[in-house]
Amino acid sequence: MTKPLFVVESPTKIKTIKKYMGSRYNVVATVGHIKDLPAKEIGINIEKNFEPKYIVIPGKQKIINSLKKAAGDATDIYLASDPDREGEAIAWHTAEVLKKKGRKFYRVLIHELTQKAIIEAIAASEDLHKKKYEAQQARRILDRLVGYQTSPLLWRKVKNGLSAGRVQSVAVRIICERERAIQAFESEEYWSITALLESSTPPHFKAKLVKKNGKKIKIPDEKTSLAILNELSENKFIVKKVQKKITKKNPLPPFITSKLQQEAIRKLKFSAKKTMVVAQQLYEGIGIGTGGAEGLITYMRTDSTRIAKEAAEEALVLIREKFGEKFALDKPRFFKNLKKAQDAHEAIRPTSVFNTPEKLAPYLSKDQMSLYRLIWQRFIASQMQQALINKNTISITAGLYLFTASGSSVKFPGFMAVYMSVDEEIESEKEKINLPELSEGVELKVNKLDPKQHFTMPPPRFSEASLVKELEENGIGRPSTYASILSTIKEKGYVDFLKGYFKPSELGFIVNDLLVKSFPDIFDVDFTAKMEEDLDRIETSGTDSLEILTRFYGPFKKELDAAAESMLSIRGVGIPTDLSCPVCKKQLNIKVGKNGHYIACSGYPECRYTRNYTRDEKGKVHPIELPKDEISDIVCEKCKKPMVLKQGKYGQFLACSGYPACKNTKSINSNQPDKSTGVKCPEKGCTGEIVERRSKRGKIFYSCNRYPDCTFALWDKPVAENCPDCGAEFLVEKSTKKQGTFLLCLNKDCGYKKIL
Repeated sequence: MTKPLFVVESPTKIKTIKKYMGSRYNVVATVGHIKDLPAKEIGINIEKNFEPKYIVIPGKQKIINSLKKAAGDATDIYLASDPDREGEAIAWHTAEVLKKKGRKFYRVLIHELTQKAIIEAIAASEDLHKKKYEAQQARRILDRLVGYQTSPLLWRKVKNGLSAGRVQSVAVRIICERERAIQAFESEEYWSITALLESSTPPHFKAKLVKKNGKKIKIPDEKTSLAILNELSENKFIVKKVQKKITKKNPLPPFITSKLQQEAIRKLKFSAKKTMVVAQQLYEGIGIGTGGAEGLITYMRTDSTRIAKEAAEEALVLIREKFGEKFALDKPRFFKNLKKAQDAHEAIRPTSVFNTPEKLAPYLSKDQMSLYRLIWQRFIASQMQQALINKNTISITAGLYLFTASGSSVKFPGFMAVYMSVDEEIESEKEKINLPELSEGVELKVNKLDPKQHFTMPPPRFSEASLVKELEENGIGRPSTYASILSTIKEKGYVDFLKGYFKPSELGFIVNDLLVKSFPDIFDVDFTAKMEEDLDRIETSGTDSLEILTRFYGPFKKELDAAAESMLSIRGVGIPTDLSCPVCKKQLNIKVGKNGHYIACSGYPECRYTRNYTRDEKGKVHPIELPKDEISDIVCEKCKKPMVLKQGKYGQFLACSGYPACKNTKSINSNQPDKSTGVKCPEKGCTGEIVERRSKRGKIFYSCNRYPDCTFALWDKPVAENCPDCGAEFLVEKSTKKQGTFLLCLNKDCGYKKIL
């Protein structure tokens, strides 16, 4: 009889499982999902209680055949796909294709890939979790209902190839609303006054003016500032009060998914997607010395701060050994979960604290080590003693005015000896100010009064870290979806990611405004958060999936039908602006064509005025006037008239000034040497760079300038921009009719894409 079959999700796990389970099982992988809704149709029978139509994912029939072959006549099948909703769906679909009379299926939930955890998970195997699968399925159906019915609207009204999503569109809305707040912001002037003081004991120190007559002071302009300085010059500066206290600072809990992403983005400069890719590698197993593959962290998709008692106790042993008794707690520290946390998994922690970063350094890549060290340090710190901080505050009077000076120093570092978050590091650096020993009533010498002009700042744009935090705080998405949300909105071209911050593209503004106006509820932040809670309740049997879907679809269908009639057509009418056509004085409207957005006269077809446009910092539209044709020193070889430099769809080119009698044109690069792209040749050991060349038939291609010594070549234009997900040294520029122009990473394991 065939051995029991042990089915995992990722091929990477097979070695790790086999290492611990020996030859007792046949171990195979599904390589992700094997079934899904069809790509070319909605795949939901709405009239039949929203019944989904699942098909085998193209290319996965071979995997299914191998699963059946490996199962043979085995009676016991252990389904050990990831312990989350997606993993439950994979387990469910695997059971469907392997179903056989007399065969039993066991759901194995492995939260860490260690021998002990795997053996315990098999011993505690259970039935497939129907409610968890229904929760995943309901989420998938909702996303399909929204995406596959709103996207065609955008194709008709705006442009082919656009898409909308139940959660992604809300994320874009959040970014658009922040940008509008920035555009609407009016900066206000204000002033501060700082006194540089000294006493009979060093050091000199600074104190800030904070109050007048016991009330918080506001200094709106220079005139007010000068008046205050005149008053202060006549007053003595006397120490009113000296406060000294020791504050206790507790460590943060171990990482949950969102906090790991935020911290890795800020500390390591990883993207959210890269963070999850590297965390997956650490979870699935890394070869450690001669011992083979070993899972180094617990499951990385979680919103729970719960940790196993045994893991906390192990951490205390290491802390005593490595840092000393005074840094260790008497008993483990545990953390309360937020109300919305699912608590299905532990927090993200090392599977063994004795796998220190130093021990693992020879076996991990640079990125793996950076992320592992972050996880290890945060977990160890969570089980260490509090930090003790000396905090000193000095209050100083000058007539009716009050100045304060604050500083702090570390009395006992506690957990801070191992780990501080980015915010804690910033706070610690700000407060690191030495103050002199002073007594109340002492008069201070004023060395300088320093007035400074300031202006209020608009709200900041979202970084990846702050957007994940915003989504989390608003209940949008779940731990497993944050990275994909951020990747999707970048890839669709609705946002630009500039210098680490999200800014809506013009297309993003246009699509967001149309969707929000036509679907005020569906793409509302509070509505989406409530829907996420309802989907969570399906898993805990708090509600029924059919009830949720029915309650959602009625109002959505009404808005959908209304939008089909009333949604503004950007292809046709366009969005009105406050600009007048310089040719006929009619209104200019924003429209979208196959080559992007532009402004056009509302008097078309009588008036054919069009221009590209930009927006200023306040969001106001400004037409981009076309440059005048520039006469070159190149003569047309056909009619001997001078060629002029023109701007076309694909950039600048030369055209005969004798047009239309002579229609000769030529590329401006036709007589120029190979053009550098600024990208180094990726071939190992090659010191060349990639240059633009033309084939014998005139087609542009890119190859190493050390040819024939190096034969590296490609058709797509390389761009000197590192991949934000995998760190590849360059991207390539591609164009398709459906997606337009976009940048793509050539690393097959990455697949990063950015719409331009």
